[in-house]
Amino acid sequence: MEVLKVSSRSVPNSVAGAIASVVRDEGAVEVQAIGAGAINQAVKAIAIARGYLTPVGVDLICIPTFANININGEDRTAIKMICEKR
Repeated sequence: MEVLKVSSRSVPNSVAGAIASVVRDEGAVEVQAIGAGAINQAVKAIAIARGYLTPVGVDLICIPTFANININGEDRTAIKMICEKR
């Protein structure tokens, strides 16, 4: 499953396009975000992607969970959101 990493500086419309493209092609995508700003951008992107996919008959669902990620030797807790077709 492809992983999209979102930062607080990510543009929600761009991320939404990537989410919609991967879901159309592969059926599911994992979106990862660390920190409040990044999570905010990720959630906005998922909502926008849902709007992109609904007219073509795809009902996008999101399953959030925590993930432990190692960045530069430091363990961090991320929010991992699995987005897939229903």
